[in-house]
Amino acid sequence: MSTKRDFKIGMVGYKFMGKAHSHAYKDVGMFFDLDVNVYMHTICGRNEQAVKQAAEQFGWEQVKTNWKEMVEQPELDLIDINAPSDMHKEIAIGAIEAGKHVLCEKPLAMTLKDAKEMLAAAEKAGVKHGICFNYRFLPAVQLAKQLIDEGRLGEIYHYRAQYLQDWLVDPNAPLTWRLRKEIAGSGAHGDLNSHCIDLARFLIGEFDEVIGQSQTFVKERPLIDQPDQKGAVTVDDSTSFLARFKNGAIGTFEATRYGTGWKNGNCFEINGSKGSIRFNLERLNELQVYFTDDDEHVQGFRTINVTEPVHPYAGHWWPAGHIIGYEHGFVHLIYELINSIVHDRPFAPSFYDGVKCQQVLEAVDRSIAERTWVKVDEVE
Repeated sequence: MSTKRDFKIGMVGYKFMGKAHSHAYKDVGMFFDLDVNVYMHTICGRNEQAVKQAAEQFGWEQVKTNWKEMVEQPELDLIDINAPSDMHKEIAIGAIEAGKHVLCEKPLAMTLKDAKEMLAAAEKAGVKHGICFNYRFLPAVQLAKQLIDEGRLGEIYHYRAQYLQDWLVDPNAPLTWRLRKEIAGSGAHGDLNSHCIDLARFLIGEFDEVIGQSQTFVKERPLIDQPDQKGAVTVDDSTSFLARFKNGAIGTFEATRYGTGWKNGNCFEINGSKGSIRFNLERLNELQVYFTDDDEHVQGFRTINVTEPVHPYAGHWWPAGHIIGYEHGFVHLIYELINSIVHDRPFAPSFYDGVKCQQVLEAVDRSIAERTWVKVDEVE
């Protein structure tokens, strides 16, 4: 019988991200050595019938329909927030004031001001805080970071990022909450570019200035409950921007929900003086690399299958060549976060990274409104 103590989770949200996070909590102790038992204690959602069904399906012990009641439960160690964006700040600060460690989905908040208040509250309370930039924790992305930090790419010149989806190409797709600014905060920009921005910061460093453009292609869509009527789309369908980094590199970023043929194309390419890296989430077990010091007759991009035990996290899963999937990045993030809490170690990406991302997002928005370059550090 295990002598480890239970590490108890409370989670707000039970749909797409709720399922992804639940899977991570269920699997992390099976594949990674933790000094605690992860216990899925309470799941919370406003629809009692739906959240009860999710609890049974995902494996949660208790159900709450009021998050304020949940965060006050003294036995909980961590509050996981994957509710819509307009609820992040209130729930996070409520959990922090109750003395809980917090994990929050991205983007961290509706505004930079709110994100800063969340960070300040967490730092004042001395709790651990994380934001769910899960793509940092894929083996291919971790290998890319390793190669950059080792200097294998030399001086970084270019960062190109695309996040391409096509789920809104049909003009009759319904008006979900993600298309309403008052709930989502923004469209493709906050939802998709936030991941692109975080990966760029993680891999090559801080942004200096940006200039962008955005477009909403379909202005009205059928209401979910009344499909014969339409409501206004109040967020961007696509936002792209140029960037200059503080290290002298330049970047291009594009996020769209109208990338016909792309289902989840989170891609980046980095060019340096000694080599290049390419990554595409739709082929997440592969990293393409090119090095200028290869013998001339074998130079070219090579594809690394990042499933050998030598690759980050890969040794915890299956034998070489037995690939992992989208969900495993969440497991790796949860593993690192729980370890940081149990052993009182720093964790990244934290609310600080959420604030820095929000600052870039808002700098792009300002550049679009003012039709000019905007210094990121001047956005407060």
